[in-house]
Amino acid sequence: MSSLLFQRTAPRIVEEDGAFRTRMLEIATGLDNVIALGRGDPDFHTPKHVVEAAKQALDDNQHHYTGPTGLPQLRAAICDNLKSRYGLDYTADEIIVTAGVQESIMLCMLGLVQAGDEVLITSPRFTTYDTAVQLCGGTPMPVPTHQKDDFALDVAEIESRITDKTRMFVLVSPNNPTGAVTPPDVIRKIADLAIAHDILIIADEIYAALIYPPHEHLSLATLPGMKERTITLNGFSKTYAMTGWRVGYMAAPADFVDKLTEPRHTLSINTCTVSQFAALAALTGPQDEMQATFREYAERRDYLMGALTEAGFSYGAPGGAFYIYTNISSSGMKAKEFCETLLRQTGVMVFPGDMFGEPNSDFIRISYLQPLPLIEEAMRRIKAFVASRTEASA
Repeated sequence: MSSLLFQRTAPRIVEEDGAFRTRMLEIATGLDNVIALGRGDPDFHTPKHVVEAAKQALDDNQHHYTGPTGLPQLRAAICDNLKSRYGLDYTADEIIVTAGVQESIMLCMLGLVQAGDEVLITSPRFTTYDTAVQLCGGTPMPVPTHQKDDFALDVAEIESRITDKTRMFVLVSPNNPTGAVTPPDVIRKIADLAIAHDILIIADEIYAALIYPPHEHLSLATLPGMKERTITLNGFSKTYAMTGWRVGYMAAPADFVDKLTEPRHTLSINTCTVSQFAALAALTGPQDEMQATFREYAERRDYLMGALTEAGFSYGAPGGAFYIYTNISSSGMKAKEFCETLLRQTGVMVFPGDMFGEPNSDFIRISYLQPLPLIEEAMRRIKAFVASRTEASA
């Protein structure tokens, strides 16, 4: 029998299928020598100078509240970085520092989505967006991308889903879980579409520093007429291996930022002060460690694409981030069965496309966030697993 609190849960709390992730983690705890290629958590250490800056902040008694929008010097550094790296023109009063991009997403939806609104979202997708939209009374509307296009967005897919209820489009590039990069010419078409249909854009650029040549990134808010209707999201978790520090930010016109300041205060008052000093050091300190990390990601990516092809799997070639969205239909199993059986029999953990908005999926997400020797061992296990299944069915 369900508890009284469960019975009286508000309808805005929708039931998500977190059971499979939990089961996978429980299985993994009972196994030895597990190679985790599921979560999007970099295996590299946070750069030493970033950690030292946090220690210094503690020694300097910098562990009290900041203003809700964040340290002034961090917001200024964010503006400098957005300008130098992406050509974006923001001032410090157009920045809110949040507890990771997760909080930025929730803050955006609280500020913009009303009951009955539809929000278009690049799909397969990071389903935090679905939850945030639903909590605000809106309806998430997936915009599908396809393996044959390396999961790149097709503007026609967006336009065909625009209705009189469409409030905004969420553009995630590079995308999670596919690693797909939306090309600059498509970004320009999306801008034209947004203006023509008067819709807002969330440009989630958390992976924008992780793009492999010849792919290119174009920030939507740099285009004519787009800054006023775009919220740019970014953060430190992926680029600087700072997932647990919980520092992200949103950039938007100053009057909108001002209007969201009190709701942001209500959510968590301010982002962890020590983490903000660490983030400041990440932006203003040496970048060579981050660049070396990216070169390592590129090497892992190249190896995995070749190894997956050898294993008989196809995929959309990732232009960015650190994921390969892999089609495992040749195994004769659906993604959930494949992932659970693979984990139980080989100790390799990957996640099914079902966790990224694709029920009954033929795809798995592999994150290359382990040292290359471990990835090579994981692929040896996967190849042996596939071979044993083939022999058993012969």
